[in-house]
Amino acid sequence: MRTAVILAAVARVVTASAIPAFEEPASAHSFDKRDDFTPAALGGKILTADLYAGVAGLNQQLYQATQKPDQWKKCNPLNIVVRREWSTFSASEKSNYISAVQCMSKLPPKTPKSDCPGCKNRYDDFVATHIKQTFFIHNTGNFLAWHRWFTYAYEQTLRNECGYKGQHPYYNWPRWADNPMASPALDGSVTSMGGNGVAGCANQTFYGIPTNEQPLIKVPKGTGGGCVTSGPFKDWSVNLGPVFTDSLCTPPNPITDFMDPNFGLGSNSRCLKRDISAWTSSQWTNDEMVTKLLNSKDIQTFWSDMQGGVPAFQNNFMGVHTAGHFIIGGDPGSDFFTSPGDPWFYFHHAQIDRVWWTWQNLNPSSRTNAIYGTTFIADPTAPATKLTDKMTLGYAYPGELTVGEAMSTMGGPFCYTYL
Repeated sequence: MRTAVILAAVARVVTASAIPAFEEPASAHSFDKRDDFTPAALGGKILTADLYAGVAGLNQQLYQATQKPDQWKKCNPLNIVVRREWSTFSASEKSNYISAVQCMSKLPPKTPKSDCPGCKNRYDDFVATHIKQTFFIHNTGNFLAWHRWFTYAYEQTLRNECGYKGQHPYYNWPRWADNPMASPALDGSVTSMGGNGVAGCANQTFYGIPTNEQPLIKVPKGTGGGCVTSGPFKDWSVNLGPVFTDSLCTPPNPITDFMDPNFGLGSNSRCLKRDISAWTSSQWTNDEMVTKLLNSKDIQTFWSDMQGGVPAFQNNFMGVHTAGHFIIGGDPGSDFFTSPGDPWFYFHHAQIDRVWWTWQNLNPSSRTNAIYGTTFIADPTAPATKLTDKMTLGYAYPGELTVGEAMSTMGGPFCYTYL
């Protein structure tokens, strides 16, 4: 009887979860209290990857309700936060989120000058943490778990320090793969995350993956490359980096010694630059590519293909992680150290998290704690990452978390799901 009640409740919950809300922001959205919407809000497309996500949402709720009773008591449909695509946010919800991000750029930093000479505000604390830990959080076994926590910590900071009441949005790459600048996130409107950069960097013809000097993939320069001049982030200041940029028109950071613990963290204030690329998104972040990734047979395949395959970027394959960053390119988007300097970073990594969440919950009993990779970037000789390994976020966010605690969006400190 108990199981039947749970199944009925979860079925009602997940069915309702397919309908995004247009209500005023709240700390959590109950699944069964949301208004109807039209498919036109999402461009009228039905994506296979989204259908997979719907199955994953049902699976996760059933698994948690029947196999994880202690977690279910703490996180269930009555209090879970629902992350949604930016296009489903109302104008007021978008404005509230934008205001909170702008608020972070006005708060003082928590990182001392001794650890980040160029940090000028609270937002920079997150960029500095990402730069300092880059070698230990990319192409590593904790890559997905660390960035899940990093994005969550950013969301909590928006709430706790800047009064944000909503959920963190994501950018659904396949929905806008043919034309990213048509998306409400990048169309340059007052409720976007800003538009393309103006024409700039005339001496640049391509962006090389992995480097301009030894490109395996050449991303053609687009119509941008210069400063973003439209939308609410047209006056956004990028203060740190670059460290590893493809942009030829970015002034170097004053701290260039790799042996200096503050490498890349000198003061280097400049405008936010973008060169939005449909050439990239249409090939590597389309529905077919994401669905193929979701059909990965194991975590090693999923982990590898998300980040460009093995060897990385061979056979003209970029992977959704790198391709997602090069949707916007520019500075700091093309610099995998400093990329959080563009607020759009968190939209991309929320989608990375959503795709991982989907893959996990297509088979939650065997995939929730599936892990692959070592503790240092692209080093197969380094120790293997373990679920008991501890992660920190420096001055960006207090405390520590084990990799294992970050493996479920309904476990550890988390209590959220995705539409």
